[in-house]
Amino acid sequence: MYTLFATPGSVGCAAVDAALRLCGVPFETVEAAPWTESPGRDRLKAINPLVQIPTLQGAGGELLTETAAILIHLGLTHPEAQLLPTDAAARASHLRGLVYLAANVYPAITVIDFPERFCAACSDDEAKRIRAQTRRHLHGLWEVFADSYAAPPAGFLGGDAPGALDLMAAALSKCFGTRPHLAAARPAFAALLSRIDAHPRFADTERRYWPAAS
Repeated sequence: MYTLFATPGSVGCAAVDAALRLCGVPFETVEAAPWTESPGRDRLKAINPLVQIPTLQGAGGELLTETAAILIHLGLTHPEAQLLPTDAAARASHLRGLVYLAANVYPAITVIDFPERFCAACSDDEAKRIRAQTRRHLHGLWEVFADSYAAPPAGFLGGDAPGALDLMAAALSKCFGTRPHLAAARPAFAALLSRIDAHPRFADTERRYWPAAS
């Protein structure tokens, strides 16, 4: 059985939760918000010193961290879940998109969450300016992603149904005003994200991770 260290509201955790359910594998969820002391957090820190969520531990103790890496692993080991395209060219594009989000969007989110990590003796005014500029940068990154990854008017990035890239994009785009920005700047892509939210492959996880929005 897998163990998923996660917490409600965490965008990466939601994507991995949905993927695990699509794979049909048994797993338990351990509440481990990195910012709150708890037994789950202590368990997480013992296996992942960075106290990152999501962290996924296999039955044999094998450890997976980083949302994109977890989704790729699940897609490769459970092809029946259709998390990754079977066509080689489409799969290559899917993998590029997953790594794009991990390498670009995630770091921007981290800076907005923790500006003090990137500014010595950071004042409140400096933290505010860092957050504001990084938020603008984050929205620009999403515009590039939207321009690079289009889907048919009724389709998804993974084809006829949401795949790993859809799940990660829908989850990560919930941060820091990205959805309203895309609704104005890239409405077709914003409509795609809404379709992913409502699709049965993600909707249940959506309700559990963001119950206030349901």
